[in-house]
Amino acid sequence: MISFAEAARRQQDYVVAMRRHFHMYPELGGEEFSTQRTIATELEKIGLAPKLTAGTGVVADLVGDSPGKMVALRADMDALPIPDGKAVPYRSRNAGVCHACGHDGHMAMLLGAARVLTEMRRTLAGTVRFVFQPSEEKFPSGALAMIAEGAMTGVDHVLGVHLWQPLESGVAGISRGVLMASPDEFTITVKGMGGHGSMPQDTVCALSTGAQIVCAMNTIVGRSLDPLESAVISPGLFRSGEVFNVTPAEAVIKGTIRSFNERVRARVWDRLAEICDGICRAAGATYSLEKMLGHPPVINHGGVAAIVAEAAAETVGVDRVREISPVMGGEDFAYFLQQAPGMFLFLGIGQTDPGGTFPHHHPQFDIDEAVLTTGVEILARSTCKLLNR
Repeated sequence: MISFAEAARRQQDYVVAMRRHFHMYPELGGEEFSTQRTIATELEKIGLAPKLTAGTGVVADLVGDSPGKMVALRADMDALPIPDGKAVPYRSRNAGVCHACGHDGHMAMLLGAARVLTEMRRTLAGTVRFVFQPSEEKFPSGALAMIAEGAMTGVDHVLGVHLWQPLESGVAGISRGVLMASPDEFTITVKGMGGHGSMPQDTVCALSTGAQIVCAMNTIVGRSLDPLESAVISPGLFRSGEVFNVTPAEAVIKGTIRSFNERVRARVWDRLAEICDGICRAAGATYSLEKMLGHPPVINHGGVAAIVAEAAAETVGVDRVREISPVMGGEDFAYFLQQAPGMFLFLGIGQTDPGGTFPHHHPQFDIDEAVLTTGVEILARSTCKLLNR
């Protein structure tokens, strides 16, 4: 039988071509209709029967020659609403839309893994479900829609791979527990009383009240949480006032809260509300606090992570498999992990040339395409190990 390494190498040209196709024709969350058609067509070519689901998602099952467990492999599909700043032949053709997070590579790797595993169908004991999920980058989550329409029904284990720029190319980043945070959003609207800038005694300045809130929220992590606990609260927008000599009647503050467990998450939200209430009362203003709770934290299953680490070591070598610390980014793969024990792997794409490396969500973000077949091989090896155990 052909080896995993050779089977993955045979997919090199294919996965690079597919990645570049997806990169040239990116689509935003909920609008991935062309991407959906392309994926369905590619799955049909290898004898699978893809099902269109969750609007723009795709699910297809590969049933092995003997019964067994079911392993789901997931890739996200959507791009970001930012321009593509790269001068490359596969530059985005869709103005203002770009695959600047690696989802184009995720889809290509999963298609490559589908081709490899289909070649090995006769040796598979169980079923592999290929899950192509829309709308990872925005709320509401595409994962929830996929799950609601049965994408995780009957699944015993679920795996995903995220190409990760902070890691050196080809390095497999393993976490056996918490990997990513819950990404929440807040909007605070402060209401005061506007008036002439020369007569502050007749006004309640929403701008200065909002500024006090921003300064005070930066004390939450340092003063209201156990120093051994982790959280982030980051204001990203402050808007107030239009004219230099008018005291603003309103201020709007938006930002994000990141945490790894529900207790810390609740504590940060409670303290934020207390700060808003106390400062606004003292100033004579009122406020509203709008919460948008994001995905739960991404928590890998230790046993599944050990199996994926074993598969990764067989692919890239033991010295290139590394235990990594959690990151404050969020991912709706967390919902899949709530349905079945699984693993989310970070696969490094960091370049050695500092001038050619740009972070995720940057207009010039790009990936090391040589890593794509590494992802294909890890996915195929991990799937077979899980099915056989």
